[in-house]
Amino acid sequence: MIIVNQVSKEYGTRTLFENVSVKFSDDNRYGLTGPNGAGKSTFMKILTGEIEPTNAGTIDRPRKVGVLKQNQFEYDNERIIDTVVMGNEVLWSAFKEREALCELSSLTEEQMLRLGDIETIIADENGYNAEYEASEILRGIGIPDDQHENKMSTLAPDYKFRVLLAQALCGEPGALLLDEPTNHLDLDSIHWLEEFLCNYKGTLVVISHDRHFLNSVCTHIADIDYDTIILYPGNYDDMVEHKMQARSSVESANRDKAKKIEQLQQFVSRFAAGQRSSQVQSRRKEMIRLAPQEMKRSNIARPFIRFEQEKPIGRELLQVRNLTKGFDGNTLFKDLTIDITRGDRVAIIGANGVGKTTLLRCLIGEIQADSGSLKWGDSASWSYYPQDYHDDIKPGSTALDWLMKYMTDEGHQFVRGVLGKMLFSGEESSKATEALSGGEAARLLLARMMMQKNPVLILDEPTNHLDLEAVSALAEGLSLFPGTVFVVSHDRDLISEVATRVLSFTPDGVVNFLGTYDEYLDSQKTKAPVKASK
Repeated sequence: MIIVNQVSKEYGTRTLFENVSVKFSDDNRYGLTGPNGAGKSTFMKILTGEIEPTNAGTIDRPRKVGVLKQNQFEYDNERIIDTVVMGNEVLWSAFKEREALCELSSLTEEQMLRLGDIETIIADENGYNAEYEASEILRGIGIPDDQHENKMSTLAPDYKFRVLLAQALCGEPGALLLDEPTNHLDLDSIHWLEEFLCNYKGTLVVISHDRHFLNSVCTHIADIDYDTIILYPGNYDDMVEHKMQARSSVESANRDKAKKIEQLQQFVSRFAAGQRSSQVQSRRKEMIRLAPQEMKRSNIARPFIRFEQEKPIGRELLQVRNLTKGFDGNTLFKDLTIDITRGDRVAIIGANGVGKTTLLRCLIGEIQADSGSLKWGDSASWSYYPQDYHDDIKPGSTALDWLMKYMTDEGHQFVRGVLGKMLFSGEESSKATEALSGGEAARLLLARMMMQKNPVLILDEPTNHLDLEAVSALAEGLSLFPGTVFVVSHDRDLISEVATRVLSFTPDGVVNFLGTYDEYLDSQKTKAPVKASK
């Protein structure tokens, strides 16, 4: 159980949350939600003890808490398996102390007694099975046994993140505090994590932009809004429905009160100077009693994402024949043959490192395939959303000036309008590009795509930095787009809503499935994967 008592956090003149008191109970799984900038990660760091609240509020935590750390390079000199076991700090300290004592040539009586105490600690912490437990978790999140003894420095950054997730899960902690645990996980690993967390018996608090994940895992939602944290029973969709109903109920009651007040005011105005002073006073008191309930402004905001195309292109959009690409002797895809027609919305899925981004880069000509050919239809043009925005959005500019570079015929007012739709209102359009958050940078890239009006949209992991409302808006925008879409994503709600076609990278090759993502999943239950064909 985690108990938060009268906690506030301010940055300058801005209040993120004020005098929050909330209890996170055992055996419950809480999704911590709110838009980008609401203070989710800040509140999580207060829960972990990494930062202090602004006031004298207190946090009561279990003795053992699993925390997903964000520094992927902190453990580069450690073995992968050891890094996971370090998640149980009590056990790891006992291991290190025992190792130091055992290296001594002789032990005093006091040291011998201490060694016995250490063995008791190790037994109590299930230390003799710690490496077995760590290996089970590592396998579940996609790191095979033959890598467990390697150094962390041998892993790519996204796999280092997976090890840090395994570290947080190790040692049966009384509480788990996880900030964006599905980042860098493929769909199979996300499924494993969902099952693990649903069987977890402690207190879970998790931040995620993956709506499907929150709906699958959470028993409660802790939503940061109205300068506080409100607990809702149920999953994310339950919270949204409850929140909308509650606000709608207050708005309806306020409208009824306003009508009644208008009627009372008419009576007061008519008879204020007459013989009915007692009745007038009575109605004035009633007007005060009926004063509408003041509603704080919610910080929930959804961008308005709509993509247009300047002019449609021919039906035969892209022809790929026997395309093969690999690096350093590792073949990512071989003899890939596909035909894409106008209006296809293609979801490209698969584990990390299998070649999804490489395929996109081949399609747009950033890199050359080893063999095979691809041919775009006449007048085909595309807008590209890269996985790493830093190469596109350089420091030294503002959001408005950066977007102005992609203006065609329209002027400043049009560009400001696009920025407004993407939640860059007022002075926010003048924000320095180097000061943009990940979510703001993502919305700026999407704003560029909206302005370019190309008939083909190519997106590589566009949801990584977006909050839940923005992900929903993006899914809606892509679904309504009349052109052609290629999207690499692990967000199941997005690809379920958008995709009319699936390219799935599997160990047996690339599956080219004509149909929705849900239909693809059903097909895989009944038959073995087949390699891509025309």
